Amino acid sequence: MTKDKPWLFRTYAGHSTAAASNALYRGNLAKGQTGLSVAFDLPTQTGYDSDHELSAGEVGKVGVPVAHLGDMRALFDQIPLEQMNTSMTINATAPWLLALYIAVAEEQGADVSKLQGTVQNDIIKEYLSRGTYICPPQPSLRMITDVAAYTREHLPKWNPMNVCSYHLQEAGATPEQELAFALATATAVLDDLKGKVAPEDFPAMVGRISFFVNAGIRFVTEMCKMRAFTDLWDEICRDRYGVEDERYRRFRYGVQVNSLGLTEQQPENNVYRILIEMLAVTLSKKARARAVQLPAWNEALGLPRPWDQQWSLRMQQIMAFETDLLEYDDLFDGNPAVERKVADLKDGARAELSTIDSMGGAVGAIDYMKSRLVESNAERIAGIEGGETTVIGVNRYETGEPSPLTSGPDAIMVADKDAEADQIARLNTWRASRDETAVRAALKDLRRAAREGTNIMPPSIAAAKAGATTGEWGDMVRAAFGQYRGPTGVSAAPSNRVQNLDDIRERVDMVSTRLGQRLKFMMGKPGLDGHSNGAEQIAARARDCGMAISYEGIRLTPAEIVARVDEERPHVLGLSILSGSHVPLVTEILRLMQQSGHREIPIVVGGIIPESDAQTLLAAGVARVYTPKDFRMNTIMADIVTLADPDRIAAE
Repeated sequence: MTKDKPWLFRTYAGHSTAAASNALYRGNLAKGQTGLSVAFDLPTQTGYDSDHELSAGEVGKVGVPVAHLGDMRALFDQIPLEQMNTSMTINATAPWLLALYIAVAEEQGADVSKLQGTVQNDIIKEYLSRGTYICPPQPSLRMITDVAAYTREHLPKWNPMNVCSYHLQEAGATPEQELAFALATATAVLDDLKGKVAPEDFPAMVGRISFFVNAGIRFVTEMCKMRAFTDLWDEICRDRYGVEDERYRRFRYGVQVNSLGLTEQQPENNVYRILIEMLAVTLSKKARARAVQLPAWNEALGLPRPWDQQWSLRMQQIMAFETDLLEYDDLFDGNPAVERKVADLKDGARAELSTIDSMGGAVGAIDYMKSRLVESNAERIAGIEGGETTVIGVNRYETGEPSPLTSGPDAIMVADKDAEADQIARLNTWRASRDETAVRAALKDLRRAAREGTNIMPPSIAAAKAGATTGEWGDMVRAAFGQYRGPTGVSAAPSNRVQNLDDIRERVDMVSTRLGQRLKFMMGKPGLDGHSNGAEQIAARARDCGMAISYEGIRLTPAEIVARVDEERPHVLGLSILSGSHVPLVTEILRLMQQSGHREIPIVVGGIIPESDAQTLLAAGVARVYTPKDFRMNTIMADIVTLADPDRIAAE
């Protein structure tokens, strides 16, 4: 039997500056990585320049800043793009980043038609789970299909969209919801794309749609989910779109295994979790991933080091090259237990798809899907809190030896504190050295194309070559299409799904009586971090405990949050930041709170916050700091009630 080729080995990487990320990429390629997976920072993802007010504290934190053509050149210096397979996790600004990539490839002398890779370009899941959207759904959908139509003509080997169910599971999706919401997104895109390509070209475009999925710890279920994905996609391509050629009906997907389940407690156990999760997407030949990227074992603690990423890469290489996995046919064909589970998952997904279709498809069902994710995530968290779901080291077998891997000052990588200032300085130099007249003309053409409905890609490429910046491209898009605030998914009606709230509700009532009004808790998401799952769950649990809650969603400046405090006068303010920007953003909010006369309002902060940063925040005046180890939400609720209690305040 001919041995199968291994999947693409990737690590998701990018940080600080384009030059630093380039060094990391070239180092990983030298270690045997076979494809690149680029992480961009939040300003780049949301269409802002590094010196914008909302970018403060966010530059280079969760990925690499790319503000203009010069940054893209530096990012891929000495990496021949014609020979590379590059995945870019970029959505709202996907047309712009692809334009910059094409411009750099042309500068390298590459044949653009040979470029291989993917832009994620899935804006619908951003409304549901990750929050890096810019525009309302309809123009966002239009830009997705503009990219697809352009690649069909000019980049035939490029995947113009990576339907991303990964973040749906991170936001709490059940397997059935992950299947249905992702497939609904794909059909929304293909329905729109039909009008932009010739009928004879459409089947091949269906074949260019790829997926990016999540694999959690429930190994059998996740493996069956991938087989269900394969069957359902084939069914949709054949029955909905009339695609006869089996080549174009293949379910092609890449995967990053679950980060949601990585624990801060006993973090060395995460190595086993990552390995087991990888098995779900590699063992079944008929549903094997085309590309795999694994998180690092210590991502619940902070930024992984190059060694941590290498460890995850070696895990893939051992599986592919030391075992005999790639030498056999599918190991699960004919297994009755697998067949039953796959059938159940497909039935559940079809039921969800029917509901979504009745709402007009994915774009019309965004509010519904968001609320379903928040509900499912609440049930998941309640299961861990109540012990129905076992997590080793967290709610069972909690006692153990301290991890020697997490000790010492270099246990996690610390973001370069000077990277933001360096990036802004280089951005200003770039602006000063370009032909301003050419930039203005290119941006004018871009805005005209956006408003007139012509394809957004050619003027985006022209603007990239002229020297326009990410923020200027984003401003043109915002001016043409408007901005959008996605749903929070947190309804006003309390839920009865969570048990054992009676004691806390009683305390809320008692403290509310002492306050002379209902205890009010405000949840805030400062900066550009759109990972709102934690904020939503805290707000929903506070509501269920009987508090009056205020939560407007993501992407607020410190000044806007303090203005809301002025208006609403909460008794406790909560802040959630998962991008690593907690120190500068919280420090600025504390300064503005004191300046506005709100020194007495306690502030609690949650996020992936190293212990040294937690001590910094507490010393600055934050009342409580919560990290992933603080999974018992009722304990957090009890703390909020205590902080709001006027008897405690009087005693202090």
